Amino acid sequence: MRKTLLGLTALTLPFAPALAQQAAPVVPKPAAIVADGVPPVPMQLVEASRPYMEFRTASFVDWDPVSKSMLISTRFGNVAQLHTVAGPGMARRQISFEAEPLGGGYMPNDGTLVVRKDTGGSEFWQLYTLKDGRLTLLTDGKSRNSINAISADGKWLAYSSTRRNGTDSDLYVVDPRDPSTTKMVLQVSGGGWALADFAPGNKAAVVGNYVSVQKSDLHWLDLATGKLTPIGDHKKAIAHGGAKFAPDGTLWVTSDEGSDFQRLGTLDPKTGKFTPRGPETKWDVEGFDIAPDGSFIAYVINEAGISKLRLLDPKTGQMREVTGLPRGVLGSLRIAPWGEIGITVSSARVPTDAFSVDPKTLAVKRWTESETGGLDPARNVEPELIEVKSFDGEPVSGFLYRPDPAKFPGKRPLIVDIHGGPEGQTTPSFRGRTNYLLNEQGIAVFYPNVRGSTGYGKRFVSLDNGPFLRENSVKDIGAFLDRLQGDAGIDSARMAVRGGSYGGYMCYASAIRYGDRFKAGNCIVAISNFVTFLENTQSYRRDLRRVEYGDERDPKQRAKLTEISPLTSVDKLAIPLLVVTGGNDPRVPQSEADQMVAAVRAKGRTAWHLVGTNEGHGFAKKENADYQFWSELQFWKEHLLK
Repeated sequence: MRKTLLGLTALTLPFAPALAQQAAPVVPKPAAIVADGVPPVPMQLVEASRPYMEFRTASFVDWDPVSKSMLISTRFGNVAQLHTVAGPGMARRQISFEAEPLGGGYMPNDGTLVVRKDTGGSEFWQLYTLKDGRLTLLTDGKSRNSINAISADGKWLAYSSTRRNGTDSDLYVVDPRDPSTTKMVLQVSGGGWALADFAPGNKAAVVGNYVSVQKSDLHWLDLATGKLTPIGDHKKAIAHGGAKFAPDGTLWVTSDEGSDFQRLGTLDPKTGKFTPRGPETKWDVEGFDIAPDGSFIAYVINEAGISKLRLLDPKTGQMREVTGLPRGVLGSLRIAPWGEIGITVSSARVPTDAFSVDPKTLAVKRWTESETGGLDPARNVEPELIEVKSFDGEPVSGFLYRPDPAKFPGKRPLIVDIHGGPEGQTTPSFRGRTNYLLNEQGIAVFYPNVRGSTGYGKRFVSLDNGPFLRENSVKDIGAFLDRLQGDAGIDSARMAVRGGSYGGYMCYASAIRYGDRFKAGNCIVAISNFVTFLENTQSYRRDLRRVEYGDERDPKQRAKLTEISPLTSVDKLAIPLLVVTGGNDPRVPQSEADQMVAAVRAKGRTAWHLVGTNEGHGFAKKENADYQFWSELQFWKEHLLK
């Protein structure tokens, strides 16, 4: 009866179509989202994109030394949690049930599980032990704490903490089975300190101080006396990517000493002499681990963004390459006490999953096969490498994803998506929600690696350092645009820019410099004014950022930082913006977005502003990330696709 009456009403009222249009269902906005100037998300859009929202990833975390199961991080609710997997392809058993994501690892002797957790993306992590679904606090509950290393015998956990003054990362050790054993082993000045590894016997340790991407100094620390001795000449600009002791006491490191790239080798703690031990000279060694019995070393090479896993026999120098892994990006490398190699793999067609490798046979096993919302990941497009010469002749490159030309013939709209860092690199990993743009909307996506990106050597990564070189990376975008606008498959009249963090600054700067080429910009957790950013970022990271961007306390540098800041040139910004902000962001505070949005609107121009009040440097909670993507889809529909 009710259905009949409603139907009659709709037929008889002359303004029924308007009412029906007004009543079009919309998705409820998450409670923590503030959508300022952002239109409601229609349910129709949600339903159309739903499968692409329901992909899942599974990252390898550690090996359980007791059960020999694999510890992984995956999401079944709103945030990723820890699960165990007993064997390849077996069920995932959830063991943590928190409102925030967790990370951590096992103590190798008895399987005590140590984890870290923050609140709302603040990055003020606290350390806990996790047992039977319950957390036991190890730290003070207030400061910023980071897990550093675990002793080979499972006795001690090392971590860095700002508990003393909120700024400096002092070093502590604790037996996690007894929180009362916590003791400071080194008081430092600066936020880049970490204990890299315990020497056999736990009487000493190697300690690193990260100064910049070009310089990280190693020291020998006597844990009984607290005496700190430099390893090598700290006047030299040498970067070390990792340091770990073999069972025989040999110190293995990755270092760019004598090379443009990170190489694997041994370091004499007394003389500081570095001896390369691998055959690689052109590409970075990104990570390594040493078998508990010292019989082999597993390490990952980054070849133009593609990862390769290799095994080195430290006695003979023989190297073997693992060829059975999917072609993509590798991470989270760790060798089990029994020798099995655990690793995470991600590629265009592998949605980030956990694998293992037998060190004897090099046989590969896939432990997880994450869901992709019912979609076939094999249909996802592989990227092509685009290489150009920039304004000064410097070679730069990036990855271009094109929609299927059979489904989307002709020239396609394009989004240029710039990574953060700037000490970062876009690699051909799984694209997640972006696959909806490619597969369903026919939008091409280009990921540039401008100067200052990692993966191409220390010379290249230094080309944007300081305020006086900063805009050269923005000019690289112009070189890419010249190439892409001449591409027969790209619609040069429909191009947009997107970026997060430092890529957010690049988004603003590119929108200003190339406003005649871009139709719109989506700038996420972005720096709008380098001076206010440096003054307001968390104190523990301020000096580290000054090395990269410049020192706002120096008058000449401050003037240049102000000159190149997007906020200074906001009157030149003529295209619409979507600005996305984390309310708890410790790196780029919300004030950076607030002042940019206000300035753009004061000029009478369009700025949508989406704030996640329970998020930090990027949206980590699924409900927020989904809403962000749906808002972006509406933004592109309104300002790119028309």
